[in-house]
Amino acid sequence: MAGGLFAIDRKWFWELGGYDPGLDIWGGEQYELSFKIWQCHGQMVDAPCSRVGHIYRKFAPFPNPGIGDFVGKNYKRVAEVWMDEYAEHIYKRRPHYRSISPGDISAQRAIREKLKCKSFKWFMEEVAFDLPKRYPPVEPPAFGEGEFRNVASNMCIDTRFKGEHQRFGLEKCLKDSHEGGGEQQIEITWHKDIRPRKRSVCFDVSTSVPKAPIILYNCHGMQGNQFWKYNVKTKQLFHPVSHQCMDCDAERHELFMNPCSDTAQTQKWQIEKINAKKIQELWDTKLV
Repeated sequence: MAGGLFAIDRKWFWELGGYDPGLDIWGGEQYELSFKIWQCHGQMVDAPCSRVGHIYRKFAPFPNPGIGDFVGKNYKRVAEVWMDEYAEHIYKRRPHYRSISPGDISAQRAIREKLKCKSFKWFMEEVAFDLPKRYPPVEPPAFGEGEFRNVASNMCIDTRFKGEHQRFGLEKCLKDSHEGGGEQQIEITWHKDIRPRKRSVCFDVSTSVPKAPIILYNCHGMQGNQFWKYNVKTKQLFHPVSHQCMDCDAERHELFMNPCSDTAQTQKWQIEKINAKKIQELWDTKLV
């Protein structure tokens, strides 16, 4: 619960212990207050036509305090007090948090004991029961990954570390060249999108015209313009919203969308590694 989006009863806020005074600068307070409210028998209500103002600075009004990873420390404090065995999921994703000292958290644990707050397991099963579907504790492996090599040109998709709203294209496959410098490790993720590995920009198509451009756009996980399927039999990358397939012009190094054609070699893509079962399940998935 971000503090700028909701209002809280002042008396209840202080009964919960307010914000943990051990949280430095910023970071973690939104999780701490959310967990307190739900686990300590609180509730959230909608107030029709209510307004909550939030003045947000465009810059940090304070210098770096020089105390190291204060955000990591804050997250560990919250995890150690409120998340029980689920904190292990955080440490698996951020192993260096294990070595960070959370400081003295005895007062926060005393508040949890005094208010007879419920377990985090209760929170996950009764309140956030649908959360793992969108944000699984353990990231599922990619459905397809590695180089995406075009059959006709023998060239690979290369996003070249470009940013949001930018187009990208084909380059000589890095495995066939010693020049290097590209970004050809691509993934079909469990979100059913395509993105450069370890990045959060996705292949996005917003029109259905022939030679429609493919751009990078911030991944939103809502499918739509970023929903892709791979047909193992025809080796085509299909975009259900536009009902077109990924195509290319090798001479111009261009990528774009075109009406699907099983015989068009420029629409055939060899993906380095695929999970055949998941790829087939993805092919059978209907657009939601």
